[in-house]
Amino acid sequence: MSQEKVDRYKQEKANRKQIMHRQKMMGLVRKCVLTLAGLALIGWLGFSAYDTYESGKERVVAEADYTAVSDYLNSLAAAQSTDQTAE
Repeated sequence: MSQEKVDRYKQEKANRKQIMHRQKMMGLVRKCVLTLAGLALIGWLGFSAYDTYESGKERVVAEADYTAVSDYLNSLAAAQSTDQTAE
């Protein structure tokens, strides 16, 4: 072996704990990222399925009777026009 290879081997051997720690941390980070991506995908699929299910349901329609409000506004308008013609 050349001297460069021997020096490189000695350096790797001296830093082996740090190298192994870095590899373990990168593996852990990779697993966390993949887990988060998987959870996001599952959540998105679940939300899409729920949204599709809800869009197929019949919606309840509420009706409101505004005749009392319309009558009141008409009476106010009539009273105002009466007041303006009297002046």
